[in-house]
Amino acid sequence: MTRPRRFDLIVFDWDGTLFDSTALIVRCIQDACHDVGAPVPNDTDAAYVIGLGLADALRHVAPGLPESRYPELGLRYRHHYFARQHELSLFPGTLEMLQALKARHHWLGVATGKGRRGLDDALAHSQLKGLFDATRTADETASKPNPLMLLELMREFGTEPGRTLMIGDTTHDLQLARNAGTPSLGVSFGAHESEAFDEFGPLQVLHSTRELQDWLLQHA
Repeated sequence: MTRPRRFDLIVFDWDGTLFDSTALIVRCIQDACHDVGAPVPNDTDAAYVIGLGLADALRHVAPGLPESRYPELGLRYRHHYFARQHELSLFPGTLEMLQALKARHHWLGVATGKGRRGLDDALAHSQLKGLFDATRTADETASKPNPLMLLELMREFGTEPGRTLMIGDTTHDLQLARNAGTPSLGVSFGAHESEAFDEFGPLQVLHSTRELQDWLLQHA
């Protein structure tokens, strides 16, 4: 017996949720800070800003840098990231999970702190191009946890908050969902420790892509 569909639109964060990129982003943030002579953040502090737009992230990890030098820090981050992005890959099982959701006629979206160039490059090299019905990046709308990117996606498809699900690996993602009034799922295999998710009330915290797929196929 087929279960009724609970969610029409399922929106994924990118880095640390679909793409195994947390460690590389941390290294690129640290290398960029070193390049401009700013204090190098530890792994935890660098990982915390993943999911934010780049400008917000850099101000958080290098708060003492003169305002005029943030563009330089951003350029150094992009230099390191684009030089190494070929090292990245999807979490195992991600492609199959998304294909299964498409077969059930869910709309699929992405809401990410990446810039448009970075997301388009990643999509072009990850076999996912064409699987997503709409995407939003932090350089074309407001950065998380501002709800605007999720509100824009819902508006594009005419979906209500209760029929929309946000999935992410950081508190920024779950706060985005709460601010937009949508249910959320957390995944524990990305940038943030899942113990911090509780205050945002996700429906569930999943610990692998397989667990996430099983939950979605049973409950979404």
